[in-house]
Amino acid sequence: MNVVILAAGMGKRMHSQMPKVLHRLAGKPLLAHVVDTARLLSPASLTIIYGHGGETVPQALQAADIAFAKQEPQLGTGHAVLQAVPHLRDDAPTLILYGDVPLTTATSLQRLLDSAGTDKLSILTVELDNPTGYGRIVREHGAIVRIVEQKDATDAERAIREINTGIMVAPTAKLKQWLATLSDDNAQREYYLTDIVARAVADGVQVVSAQPDAIAETLGVNSKVQLAELERIYQRQQATALLEHGVTLADPARIDVRGALSCGQDVAIDVNCVFEGKVELEEGVSIGAHCVIKNARIAKGANIKPFCHIEDAQIGAGAQIGPYARLRPGTILAEDVHIGNFVEVKNSQIAAHSKANHLAYVGDATVGARVNIGAGTITCNYDGVNKFRTVIEDDVFIGSDSQLVAPVTVGKGATLGAGTTLTRDAAADKLTVSRARQVTLDHWKRPAKIKT
Repeated sequence: MNVVILAAGMGKRMHSQMPKVLHRLAGKPLLAHVVDTARLLSPASLTIIYGHGGETVPQALQAADIAFAKQEPQLGTGHAVLQAVPHLRDDAPTLILYGDVPLTTATSLQRLLDSAGTDKLSILTVELDNPTGYGRIVREHGAIVRIVEQKDATDAERAIREINTGIMVAPTAKLKQWLATLSDDNAQREYYLTDIVARAVADGVQVVSAQPDAIAETLGVNSKVQLAELERIYQRQQATALLEHGVTLADPARIDVRGALSCGQDVAIDVNCVFEGKVELEEGVSIGAHCVIKNARIAKGANIKPFCHIEDAQIGAGAQIGPYARLRPGTILAEDVHIGNFVEVKNSQIAAHSKANHLAYVGDATVGARVNIGAGTITCNYDGVNKFRTVIEDDVFIGSDSQLVAPVTVGKGATLGAGTTLTRDAAADKLTVSRARQVTLDHWKRPAKIKT
């Protein structure tokens, strides 16, 4: 099949210079949601009609499997689809989607495609208690004969509750003929895509309908209010799926999944956590409140305490992280590693059973097993121009408030005294201390304030 996604609208009610379809839902542009769903159907061609915002839409969604067609000026939905005609294969039906309707599922779209077959025009419809603003499905003897827009409808037609979602499938050769005959003789002086229904009836093409699994699949975004409403619908769907999978959520209304979150058995997630990109939580993982986790793998039984920020990191089984820890890209922690409060780790590998329990910075370092890093310790990895690496071998004890000036190696079993500034390698199994000798001045007096 062919897929055409209409994404040329301005979205005046968004009150933004950004094209409406690039506003984000769950961390991803609205249009990207629609594209990802379309790809699940394996289309032969995928065309996006853009307009408002110039080249920002093609730049944001550029991909080898997407063709772009510009609608300028913008003269209605029928005119928009007309721009895609050069990209449409006649031997396959055409599915028409909307870039600001992000929650439609592949299951519902497949149902629509099945109802259309290769020779029918099929429309995705729903019944609303309040259909105001939507095009009405007009039937005669049960058969769809036309769609009438709100502004052109009679009082009797406005009473109809079955509405057109805009999503439809049409036989492509016929669609091209119908588009060529559209008129702008209507209240909005636009070329309505919905007018092809009457053309289909006149040509003896059967017009049928299919319904989605939920009305939410058909909801569009025209304002920030609607965007926020769809965000909560989406997040509740994610929470429900997690709960059904056995995840314990402290409050399903207070979780945000902005990517792909996979969980093993007996995972527990506290309130106000945000998951971005691809996150994997293995069996028995516990996530404390107010954590932000992006592109991370957290192994079995790890405990992430509240207020941690983790990005592009791997955390080993049974690790204890936080509270208030930050794991930056390139962090790889082995089993039973402890990273405590106000500890930052970046581009470093820390082996099993090592600990940095508070107020430390470990950057560009390779840390061995059973290492203890005291409070206030930092690896000085940057000279203002270049980054250098620190190596801390197994069984090292680093006293509090030490500075390791890279490149430097601390040998196996070494001990650094508190307050050491290490600028040369520390020998294995020995105590290294680098600090000024402590002295007491017996006759020293604190300066007194000068009287004026």
